[in-house]
Amino acid sequence: MEKIPLLTPCKMGKFELSHRVVLAPLTRQRSYGNVPQPHAIFYYSQRTTKGGLLIAEATGVSDTAQGYPETPGIWTKEQVEAWKPIVNAVHEKGGIFFCQIWHVGRVSNSSFDGVEIHGAHGYLIDQFMKDHVNDRTDQYGGSLENRCRFALEVVEAVANEIGAHRLGIRLSPFASFMESGDSNPEALGLYMVESLNKYGILYVHMIEPRMKTSAVEISETPHSLLPMRKAFKGTFIAAGGYSREDGNRAVAENYADLVAFGRFFLANPDLPRRFELDAPLNKYNRDTFYILDPVVGYTDYPFLESSI
Repeated sequence: MEKIPLLTPCKMGKFELSHRVVLAPLTRQRSYGNVPQPHAIFYYSQRTTKGGLLIAEATGVSDTAQGYPETPGIWTKEQVEAWKPIVNAVHEKGGIFFCQIWHVGRVSNSSFDGVEIHGAHGYLIDQFMKDHVNDRTDQYGGSLENRCRFALEVVEAVANEIGAHRLGIRLSPFASFMESGDSNPEALGLYMVESLNKYGILYVHMIEPRMKTSAVEISETPHSLLPMRKAFKGTFIAAGGYSREDGNRAVAENYADLVAFGRFFLANPDLPRRFELDAPLNKYNRDTFYILDPVVGYTDYPFLESSI
């Protein structure tokens, strides 16, 4: 049986991916006291395949970076130690694990394979980039170059710490999460990917223009990520309302190297297998996305074999 485009191998820097279905970072709010919990080992392990890429839920870089309850951190020794068995569980099944780090900005009060900087969705880095919310008059405000300065300084700092070959960034130039919109998102996205090329980072993870404010609101737009995809020299990951059919088309038409799935991967821990067989998908329950239960809406979605 010929493999569908999403299930063909892909080389991402030094990582040999066996398929192109990526677990998107999903805030789960089940890290009690900002410490990753044992149930997270099971959650990530369930969604691991040999040669598959998983991007962890957004992880705070300091106690002042937090904006939501019970989200994980990585600024204390206890937190670092709690992440280790999660990473080990993914590695044992042959998966590749990137930790997404964030600072939520105005929303707020090395055994990992790599790091993804959260530069999207209206949080701190995105707030600097978007002209609807950045009203600074210093070197970090005004021109496009100035507004992108902070994001690129963060990229440079993290790349210097862990190596550009282990670094990705998530961007949402077209979105207006937390009222963080921009008057010229195409120019913003292009400037960022062209600037990122200079640092040689591993990947850019870009949110589709149709994802304007939340996963509930998906609207088709004339905008496209294609100019950014063509300009960026590293691996290009697209995310935002993708189905199996959309994802296959994106890979087949060279619109993206990899496609990240959020809600579908949450509800279907064996998503690549279901895509392979074109099997029906479990329906996700939005009501249990952010509850504190260590099982319900987290690790209780059935695998294909047990749901037949």
